[in-house]
Amino acid sequence: MKGFRKPVMYLCFIFSCFSLSNTVSAEPGDYGFWKTLGNLFSPEKADDPVSFAETQGMYPLSQPQSGFNYGFKPGDYDKWQKVDVPLSTGAMCGNGTPFKFFVYRVPDTNNTLFYFEGGGACWDYESCSGQAGVRGARNPNGIPDNYVQNINLLDFSNMANLATAAVSPLIYTHHPYNQFKTGEWNLVYVPYCTGDIYVGDKTEVYADSAGNNPPLIWHHNGLRNVQAVVSWVKNNLKKPKQMAVAGCSAGSIGALLNYSKLRGHMESSYGYLVDDSGPLYDAPLNSNNTVDYPSLPLHQEVLDSWTMFTPGGDPNAENPINMLRAITPGFDTNRLASLYAALSSKFPADRLGLTHFLADGNFSSYSYERFYPDIGDEPDADVKLAKLRAKWQQDTHNNLIPLLEQTHNWSYYFPLYRNFNESHCTSILDFEYGEIAELNLNLYDFMHNVVNYQGGAPLRAVETDPVSDYQNNHNWFYDLVGGLL
Repeated sequence: MKGFRKPVMYLCFIFSCFSLSNTVSAEPGDYGFWKTLGNLFSPEKADDPVSFAETQGMYPLSQPQSGFNYGFKPGDYDKWQKVDVPLSTGAMCGNGTPFKFFVYRVPDTNNTLFYFEGGGACWDYESCSGQAGVRGARNPNGIPDNYVQNINLLDFSNMANLATAAVSPLIYTHHPYNQFKTGEWNLVYVPYCTGDIYVGDKTEVYADSAGNNPPLIWHHNGLRNVQAVVSWVKNNLKKPKQMAVAGCSAGSIGALLNYSKLRGHMESSYGYLVDDSGPLYDAPLNSNNTVDYPSLPLHQEVLDSWTMFTPGGDPNAENPINMLRAITPGFDTNRLASLYAALSSKFPADRLGLTHFLADGNFSSYSYERFYPDIGDEPDADVKLAKLRAKWQQDTHNNLIPLLEQTHNWSYYFPLYRNFNESHCTSILDFEYGEIAELNLNLYDFMHNVVNYQGGAPLRAVETDPVSDYQNNHNWFYDLVGGLL
């Protein structure tokens, strides 16, 4: 009887909600009553598993490994499940421990959201080992088995889960006050443990500058981890009708850089990309003009640390940048930001969106502080922040918006400030205080514009009011969560 109890509970729930069907509009990929009921007793199987062709070439996918226990139960709906990944896929965390990810399956839709976890980056001993704290690599000691067990902002019994719970209404099923439809989809949560924005493929040895510890062997292995996730999803779940790819910070630029390959393999009818606070600013690699291209030193540093790519090198050598060029026509390896136009051309019917706060004090720090002595050595915290924001806004207005304007399907939404998390990430915790009052817009307008199977013109908005966002722009809950984090 125990095994029968859960389907009966679902049956009661479905009957109780069925009367609401006239007021809730189904979308492509959603199932009706009888199909949902059937899925409870006989979970759908994969209908587009990894083909032989997909196991070939640069950064191939992988077919299931015989005898390996991935740990997933197909009919265990509406709960987070850990999926283990065999080392044979090439996946691992930066410290060499096994990689794992988490899946939340539902019976009433095949629509699926891939969410890339945010959290730092690293390219030296201090930032990769964990000594740099939140400014370094996330999860430097690997991924715990219970890393994503429950996402509930009101569950303070599991304090270790709070950082995940605060992530976003995009993945928070039944968010208490900011619900969004992707939170009701199948969810694939991709943890971050390599410090390389999910695009690395290089093992580095970092020496302790203080000489107190042995060198750190670190695997910037993010790209192969993503490939393992995509392989498993194709081999185990039904192909989604609607597929969204999203993330915040490092996760958002990881979503951007992996979208071309992930979208190509999944072949969904509708594709959406939500890039929250991970912009890829224009910065030609063969230039030395850091005045006009402030992000140039960052691009050069991370490519050298995380990949074997060399500007002007062998275009057929296996590395993440050459792979992007091979599968994304129009992508120029000398200008990484050419990816925006290339994705627009490759997926002309997809909905693509980018958002961040113009006063972001976090990603701007990664982008400029280590590379500009007048910022890094500035003793006054307020002056330093002002300098960071000046370069960030220069990059946004001069080296990002013009690129998006040249496309037909990129939306962008840039409010000014929120008094939470250094104005970093518009969509974490909730969608509050992301309004652009002068245009009568809020963050929901942007999200509904991007994740929208019905199409329509892209939404493009930039806040110009320099005052109002700094007034009444946080609440007690922000203070509580910020203190606990």
